[in-house]
Amino acid sequence: MRATILNCTLKPSPAVSNTEALARVVAGGLEAEGVATEMIRVVDHDVRFGVSSDEGDGDGWPAIRARILASEILVLACPTWLGQPSSVAKVVLERMDAMLSETDEDGRPVAYNRVAGFVVTGNEDGAHHVIAELAQAVVDIGFTVPGQAWTYWNMGPGPGPTYLESDHRKEWSHTTGLAAARNLVAVARALEATPMGAPPST
Repeated sequence: MRATILNCTLKPSPAVSNTEALARVVAGGLEAEGVATEMIRVVDHDVRFGVSSDEGDGDGWPAIRARILASEILVLACPTWLGQPSSVAKVVLERMDAMLSETDEDGRPVAYNRVAGFVVTGNEDGAHHVIAELAQAVVDIGFTVPGQAWTYWNMGPGPGPTYLESDHRKEWSHTTGLAAARNLVAVARALEATPMGAPPST
């Protein structure tokens, strides 16, 4: 079983990413369950604006899309800015919009029988809002979101230190992240055993 983690930080490599640090906790939980994981920092790739699967001219999205579709598990890892998902996460969702009309050889939407979870960081409040926005989008596309398939860290209302600068409630975030990993694997295995079929034709 494979998992792709998309880190939607605004920081290109090799800058330190708070979001990546917490996402690696979830990655460790997935690997402990025997899942091969790959983390992609989206901003390191030339992902074009658009809503198709290939915007041409060296677009970096098709390669990332291929890795998503080669995985049973997708994790969207996202910082919080002004209580909102990052602009990089918004671009990812816009590019995934094309999956709404794409089907596999059995006529199923390409996102069917794949699960999605979420990691959110930020020194400001708004993590639940960000998780809700990401979850609604991927459910529309066809992913299955297990119960409690997320973790987050923030300092609460107002500005403050970042995830890597503080030990504030990290234990809760880590425990929740490991639980999310187990829940993602459990539902992915259930879908592997009993996959969803193609929806009725209209």
